[in-house]
Amino acid sequence: MTAHAESAVPHQPPYEGLGPRPLSRYRTRPVSLREHVLTQGRDSAVAVTWRKGAKAAMSARFVFLRVRLAGRRPKPAPDGVIPLRWLIAQWPEGENEPVKYWISNLPTDIPAHDLVRLAKLRWRTEHDYRELKTTLGLDHFEGRSFTGRHRHVTLVTAAHLFLTEQRTCPKVPARA
Repeated sequence: MTAHAESAVPHQPPYEGLGPRPLSRYRTRPVSLREHVLTQGRDSAVAVTWRKGAKAAMSARFVFLRVRLAGRRPKPAPDGVIPLRWLIAQWPEGENEPVKYWISNLPTDIPAHDLVRLAKLRWRTEHDYRELKTTLGLDHFEGRSFTGRHRHVTLVTAAHLFLTEQRTCPKVPARA
């Protein structure tokens, strides 16, 4: 994936008067996300703690940059400017380069620990999907109608909600 630097400015080609107006273009060459982070350097990485783990707090070093995504189909605004996005790169101590990258469209004023916490939530989504498939039977439907599939998915989702509520709710004390 490639991106332009935060400071990149679009160029508006002149309008000849025939046909649709030409779209704005960036004259700078987009570079890979890896190159953006390596240019910023290891010294710009900050230590962030995003949650409490089973044994200790979960923390690592991250580089945060604002970039304008390039590539196949960037979604420019009507004035031709590609919106800024967060580039988050995890750069562990002792590594030569970052090991993980995330792109986010969260607001500019979000704190770093919230940005990392939300980026790291992917494991929770994967865990829930695996539980829906294996434990609750989301993948067991063999019917042929949309209505039947819709009912099956609704019941499995309701069961997952019930189990999640039971897991997160404190237990009711037993009668003496």
